Amino acid sequence: MLNFKQSENSHGASNILSLYKNRGETPLECMDRFRIENPEYKNDKMTYAGRLDPLAEGLLLFLVGEECKNKEKYLGLEKEYEVDVLFGFATDTYDILGLVTEYKKSDKKKIKIQEILESFIGKFTQKYPAYSSKTIMGETMFSLSKSGKLNDEEIPKKDVEIKSIELLGQKTIPKDDLEKYIKDSINLVKGDFRQEEIQKEWDNAMAKSRLDKYNIISIKVNCTSGTYMRTLANSIGEKVGIPALALNIKRTKIGKFTI
Repeated sequence: MLNFKQSENSHGASNILSLYKNRGETPLECMDRFRIENPEYKNDKMTYAGRLDPLAEGLLLFLVGEECKNKEKYLGLEKEYEVDVLFGFATDTYDILGLVTEYKKSDKKKIKIQEILESFIGKFTQKYPAYSSKTIMGETMFSLSKSGKLNDEEIPKKDVEIKSIELLGQKTIPKDDLEKYIKDSINLVKGDFRQEEIQKEWDNAMAKSRLDKYNIISIKVNCTSGTYMRTLANSIGEKVGIPALALNIKRTKIGKFTI
């Protein structure tokens, strides 16, 4: 077990900050917001240990001053997430900030979702999402995918482990509410993430869909560092036989650090 010494900076505060990243923010935007709200940190060296996708929210660890040198030991800490998985759609990013690649009406047959979830417990190899910050030959996979330069065979894999996965609940969301949630979420994200093209694709997919409501499951996942919840959501859909994606991701724990 790693032992973390809570050192202090010149402000008398901890050099390890547990901050909450909002939906729509990048980690850098979260850091900038923190500096604005806490001007005493304006000139301090600061970095974040680990990332969260733009539409993911929750816990980020920020290191200040000399603690930045210890970044590597924080990157390997286990994580805990709460994830809402939406059934009926798949995208090229495995979340709603992506182009719709498939949509399908949920089967009426009863699905033993708990058994399917438990099948993911343990060690396995997981592909990185094609649209991610993972670098290949000095360029991010996001940039390579966006420009059409990334082949499926080139996508790297990572050994991960899911320690536990718990079904928190199941619900449905009306079509109108889902459309609004997707549009509002896409509008939260700044920068070039193909937002205009993505919104058009969602408009087309929702217009063609004849469903009035869509199924969602909420799960809690404890896993090793580097396990992608987006990929997990997509994989759950593949096992169920219905397209699925991560509608919302919240990181609630990193090692001993909590929200």
